Parts: sequence; structure tokens; C-alpha cells
Amino acid sequence: MAGRIAGRMSGMPRSHSQTYHGLASPAGVDRPANSTESRVDGSRGLYQPSTGHNRVVAFAAAMTFLVSGCGSASVTPTPTPTPAPTPSAGLFVDAGSDQGLISPLVYGTNTGPWLPVPFDLQSTIVAAGLTTITFPGGNWGDENDVTEDQVDQFIAFCRQLNAAPRIVVRLKGGTAAQAADLVKYANVTKKYGVKYWGIGNEPDLYVANGLTGYNVDRYNKDWREWAKAMLAVDSTIKLVGPDVSQFVANPSADYLRARTDWLSSFLKANGDLVDIVSIHRYPFPLDPQVPPAIDDLRSSSKEWDDIIPALRAVVRAQTGHDLPVAVTEVNSSWAMNSGGAATMDSHYNAIWFADVLGRLMEQKVTMVDQFALAGDWGIVGSSAPKPMYYDFMMYRRFGTRLVRAASDDPLVRVYAATRVDGTLTVVIVNLGDASATKPLTIVGGTPATSAETWVFDQVHAAEKIAATPLSAGGTVTVSAQSVTLLVVEQ
Repeated sequence: MAGRIAGRMSGMPRSHSQTYHGLASPAGVDRPANSTESRVDGSRGLYQPSTGHNRVVAFAAAMTFLVSGCGSASVTPTPTPTPAPTPSAGLFVDAGSDQGLISPLVYGTNTGPWLPVPFDLQSTIVAAGLTTITFPGGNWGDENDVTEDQVDQFIAFCRQLNAAPRIVVRLKGGTAAQAADLVKYANVTKKYGVKYWGIGNEPDLYVANGLTGYNVDRYNKDWREWAKAMLAVDSTIKLVGPDVSQFVANPSADYLRARTDWLSSFLKANGDLVDIVSIHRYPFPLDPQVPPAIDDLRSSSKEWDDIIPALRAVVRAQTGHDLPVAVTEVNSSWAMNSGGAATMDSHYNAIWFADVLGRLMEQKVTMVDQFALAGDWGIVGSSAPKPMYYDFMMYRRFGTRLVRAASDDPLVRVYAATRVDGTLTVVIVNLGDASATKPLTIVGGTPATSAETWVFDQVHAAEKIAATPLSAGGTVTVSAQSVTLLVVEQ
């Protein structure tokens, strides 16, 4: 989480040519039809970012900061719809109940020159199947100028991964002309065709990071100036913003209400130019000196069922229409932590994120960028993958179209999707500390007698195990704190 103590001129909305799940969404990036297929272009070069910048951490000080120049939001977020009851006890999947396409951009992360990627883990990272990468990650890009060489290296890296790049231009300390020059270099001079762009990172924390007097009115004016300059160079780019540092549904604390107010003001001023509305979210720690516990993470993933509807409500209230939404930084903690039962390098952090990602898919989010690829927040460490890495290894085998799935147990979550060839995939996340045996009912497809089975738990690192028998009235057993993937031929 960067910055932590760490239409156009006519005013008409910009057009959006394609839709995911009834909402406008970006075109031009497509996940492979077969979700087990490699997304690697082996002919591309590797990205070896330079080492460099220690993360600036200012969030603790920002917790007491009240945003100036911003009125209170008048929006009352729409309540989260009550899910339909589970038709049968245990876990239920209706393979014939199509819920729409999963955005191909939900399997993303952040990287940058300050987050060196270990050379020995390059092939490991390629295997994760990442589909989008934000650069330069965190507040580094607001403290440094991105160079042309760095852009070249980043694009080579994205091509190696077959991932869609998103570049965030410098706002704090930068100029609109510099931002336009970066777009020109990437998309005119080099013809990289970078579609997704951001303008500054977590501007609601600029004051906490030393930019005295910077408020939302100044930001709205700056963002618009930068946006028009960039669009004048390439009118086809998609602008993602405003990347506020936090957003929750029905905030009670002044700090969190100020984030909603900032977002509301931005949308009122620039809703005609922004293409995808983005937020960041780190639920912990509540005290910088105290990392979260397992129970904290276990109870927090359900917040996304309220956050995304609340975000959409703010968008509609301020712009008068729907826009795609994105979560461009997400992890359990904004403060560095490690070595604990629920710190960012823990097994349980990965189980938490597997459930978060499933919920974001169900909420039809367009882009999800976990924070970050490497470093203290990373999915890989200096010499080996961290547990969260294996979430991507599990989900890369997941289908591309959601189907209805439900569970009667809040600790055992189920998500289901079909592949293009009709194969049904079912992800079961056990948030509990004990193994669980649940009835499993699958309807709406050709009956199957077994399912190919993959497991990520304390013993298995996203490994294929013995097939799971399937039968009418049968059960499935999942290990404690685990992610299980069933692949059912239809």
C-alpha cells in the first residue's frame, strides 16, 4: 500500500465498448479459453528490475488526518442483496446456472523498480498465470520519475507473463506534460499499446507524506489536467482511478469516512473521464504494532460482500450510471509484518486471500491487483514462493464463467465456474481450523462419478491428489485451512 507509513472536454461520459456482467469493462485482454493453458510467451525477454527504494510508510500518522476541502458524502450505500438460500444442505453447485464471465483481469499484482524480482524465481512467477500487473507499484512512482528503460523492462516482463500492463504516472512532484510524454513513449514511439493507466497513487495520503495543504479540490483539478494531456496523446487508453488508500461500506471512523468523501468528490468532478473506478483495501493492522490474528482474518473476508455494492452505489450516485470497479491494491495488512500465524507470509493469509478473490469474482470486479509481487508484501520472497503464491496456482485452473454456488457453512466457502469446453470447476475454501466433511450436490450438468482434485493446505502446495468420488447424496472432505479444486468433466 503506497504512501503508507510505508467526453472529455464536453463533459460527456467516455464510451465503453464491451461489458462484463452488465457493466462497462475494458476490451482487448482475454484469458485463455482453457484455464489450464500456459499464458507464457517464451520468446519474450525477462524483467530484472533494479533494486532500490525502501517503502515510505506514513499511514499511522495519516490515521489522524482529516481531509480538507471535501464535503461529507450524502450517499447511503445500497444494502448487499440477500443471497438465495442453499437449496440443499452442505455445498450446492448448479452447473447450468450461468452467472456471467469472470473478468480476465482479476489475477493481478503490483511490481516496480523497488520490488526486485529474484532471477531464480522468474519461471516460478511465470507459472502463476498472472493476468495484469500495475507498475511502478506503491508510492514509488510519486517519489521518482519512471524512465524509458524501466518502461521497456516492464513491458518485456508483462509479455513474458502474457499479462496486461497498467502504468501509473507521477502526480505528486510530476507534471501533466511528463505524464503525456510517458504515454507518447509507450504507445506512440514504442507502440506497446498500454491500455490501462493511473494518475498518482493514494492521493488522499499526500498530506501525510509531506505535501502540505494538498486537498481533494486540488487533486480533482490536477487529475483532470493530467488525464486530458494523456488522452490528447492516445485517446484509446483507459484511465483507472483514483486509487484511494482505503474504502469500506458504511464507515464509522472519521478517517474512513474521509476516504469515501474523497472518492465521491473525485467522481463528481471526473466521472466523465475515468473508465474504471479503483480503490485499495488493507483491513489490518488496527494497531501498527500488533499484527492480525487468524480469527481477525477469518471474520474479515466477508466484508467484500458489502464493500463492492457500496462502491457501486457511490459511483451511481455521483455519475448517474455504472462504471467498472477495480481493487488495485489488496492484502491483509498495510504495515510490514512477518513470522506470525496470520501475517502476510503466513499460510492463513493465503487462505484468507483465496476467499477474498472468490468473493470479488462473485461481485463482478473488473480488475484485482494483489500487493505485491515481491518484497515484504509479496507472493514470492527472496528465494521461494510465499503461501499466497499458491492461490494463483489454484485459480489458474478455475473456469471462466461463474455458475451458481452456495454453502450453508460460513467457514466453508464454495465458488464454481465452467471452462469454455463445459468442464465444471469448483473451488472450496475451508477457513476453519478443522477438517470438514460436507454434502456436495451438483446439478445442471452431466452426472460424473469422480472429480480431478487439487489441494493447497499445510501439506500440499497446490498439488494434484487422488480423485474425489462423486455420487448423488455423496460428501466431500476438505482439510483444515485449505483450498480444494474439483475439476468435473461435463
